[in-house]
Amino acid sequence: MRLLSYYAVLLLLLTSMAVGIAEPARVDVFTAGQDGYHTFRIPSFIVTPKGTLIAICEGRKSGRADSGDIDLVMKRSVDGGSTWTRLQVIDDDGANTTGNPTLVVERESGAILLLLTRNPGDVKEADIVDGVAAAGRTVWLMKSVDDGATWSTPIDITSSVKNPDWRWYATGPGVGIQLKTGRLVVPCNHSESGTRISRSHIIYSDDRGGTWKIGGVAGDHTNESQVIERADGTLLWNMRNARVDPPYYTRAIAESRDGGLAWSTTAHDPMLIEPICQASIVRYPQDDIVLFSNPASLRRENLTIRMSRDGGRTWPSAKVVHAKAAAYSSLGVLTDGSIGLLYENGESEPYERITFASFSLAWLSM
Repeated sequence: MRLLSYYAVLLLLLTSMAVGIAEPARVDVFTAGQDGYHTFRIPSFIVTPKGTLIAICEGRKSGRADSGDIDLVMKRSVDGGSTWTRLQVIDDDGANTTGNPTLVVERESGAILLLLTRNPGDVKEADIVDGVAAAGRTVWLMKSVDDGATWSTPIDITSSVKNPDWRWYATGPGVGIQLKTGRLVVPCNHSESGTRISRSHIIYSDDRGGTWKIGGVAGDHTNESQVIERADGTLLWNMRNARVDPPYYTRAIAESRDGGLAWSTTAHDPMLIEPICQASIVRYPQDDIVLFSNPASLRRENLTIRMSRDGGRTWPSAKVVHAKAAAYSSLGVLTDGSIGLLYENGESEPYERITFASFSLAWLSM
């Protein structure tokens, strides 16, 4: 009887400890087939200095393909993601393709920068990689100075950030960061002329986004990537693997100690399994806590959030956000300290909708 009472008290204590730790709240932000678009893909999510949430993605007019008539579309939230504005088209290049949204906030001015790429709608990636397309990918910059309500006309920055022997080019997708020094760092990737080898690379700006330069380049067979700055100023680069060999179904990583100009030899993190897919990584503004999201599987499914307390060196905590079909994602930290995640997901296909989930650090630590 006393033993039973002991376990009853223990259960009560454990239950009380969990009170107040809510499950993630979820809101579907973009749904396939709505607002005149067949499919929505490639989410980019950021929190402005005023606390506004900005969600941008590709609106694909007639199908799921990566080419065709594709616009950049946006929704905003001023209540922590509970409700969202109506869809707004922020870049429409006619029947051409505009995409790979990558947002970054410039702290001093409060401006929100959006980097993106364009190419003719009738040109496929393989044609650009093989050099048979008449026109390739170009790189563009947009800016908002009113918390994302309106955006400037896109400016072509291709000549500053793309080498002549690069063919395919993609910004992000996801977000860039601003270092403690003020430098803006945006991860990108490219393919080189004469090969099918892809490499991640960094572009940066030391004048608040006025001009841009090419930084460091990663090893062979790296692709879409994100980067964080650790508490000690070291940069951690987390990259999609572009190889199809089974031993390489893990995320590629590298480190920089000079603001992204020189990088360590590309290695692989055995803890971060992936199905060859984009992922998101962000530093939580407390100590060296780092959050990471991706489909933790050999298929695009099982979207998982991992937490590291040592700057992304180990990943002892993990929570599944969506066990079914899922793909690209974008993480951010809200002004109240909660965590936001914008992610592709569905019941049978990962591109049925883009959902926003918010949750606490305590939930992730449970």
